[in-house]
Amino acid sequence: MRVADGERPAPQRRDARRNREALAAAAADVFAELGLDAPLDVIARRAGVGNATLYRHFPTREDLIGEVFRPAAAVLAEAGEEALAAEDAWTAVEGYFTRIFELVATSRGINDLVTMAIPTVPVLADMSHRNAATVGILVARAQEQGTMRGDVVATDLLFLLGPLCRAVPAADGLRPGLWRRHLALLLDGFRAPATHPLPEPPIGDDRLDQLFAGLWEA
Repeated sequence: MRVADGERPAPQRRDARRNREALAAAAADVFAELGLDAPLDVIARRAGVGNATLYRHFPTREDLIGEVFRPAAAVLAEAGEEALAAEDAWTAVEGYFTRIFELVATSRGINDLVTMAIPTVPVLADMSHRNAATVGILVARAQEQGTMRGDVVATDLLFLLGPLCRAVPAADGLRPGLWRRHLALLLDGFRAPATHPLPEPPIGDDRLDQLFAGLWEA
């Protein structure tokens, strides 16, 4: 029935809201277990509904991903704001990436979000761009403070941390928190003073999405 101008639409039926919430909860669990490529029919079965109900609420996989991981995007945004507010840039870099790795250790889905470019999901594309901007600011500040080597750029840090981030679930499966050792080791390579100059120029920020897409296709 058409809603007349000025009238509020009828509230969503209780069972429809319940189905949507059940689908989002089931998707969070399944994505955490299997990653973002998890079969959607598995999610529908886990929620106790049919595929038609799933597609009625979430017409595309991207719609479902955006709904499920909006809270995770908010957590990462908060972590970035806290890092940018810190006075010591090196401590902020360590703390920021530790927060990210702690989050991805809990979910294969979040790991996919952080390490893969998904431009078709606005909230996640915004998260990716915000993350790159935050890292760029932190790198520049650490270099100004003399704690990070001066011949690196944000894309260097993001490129090296991407594969390590992908390995976090496997490392955590061997021993919870094992990834902390390797994160500390990697970050130490960015400390000043540098032992050896870098042999190649960096890529630009505009190539970052392309770089990550090629990384997982290789």
